[in-house]
Amino acid sequence: TLCKNWVEAVVSTQSTGGKKGGGGGGGKGSGAKGSGGGKGKGKGDSGASAAEPKEKKGGTAVKVRHILCEKQSKSMEALAELQKGTKFNEVATKFSEDKARSGGDLGWMTRGSMVGPFQDAAFALPKSTVANPNYVQIKTKFGYHIIMVEDKK
Repeated sequence: TLCKNWVEAVVSTQSTGGKKGGGGGGGKGSGAKGSGGGKGKGKGDSGASAAEPKEKKGGTAVKVRHILCEKQSKSMEALAELQKGTKFNEVATKFSEDKARSGGDLGWMTRGSMVGPFQDAAFALPKSTVANPNYVQIKTKFGYHIIMVEDKK
């Protein structure tokens, strides 16, 4: 169910390959390492560590939009609107609770300028448009985010 998928996305704090809905899928996907805390084998399988930029793909900057909600219930409402086909920027304007309320546009963000889970998800997502977004849901110390990437460089 949607709630179960949200919990899985929050617990894993990693991208699920940018598929709409963000949850489910399980296992390793889109080149991401495990969800952290596991018993990794070999070099570089340290999980959620962001200190290994050479293993992360996707350039050095992303043009990102997000929807930030303090409460999970409000974030779930925003997700439902996206799943109905409402444009990302319209949903962000209606639901986001931060300074990026004007369509959720955060502009160009570079590696190291974002909190770990947000950065990992942003660089793992493929480019998409506000009309047809690929997004992922994550939880950070700031609240519940729904993230999409418009461009990379």
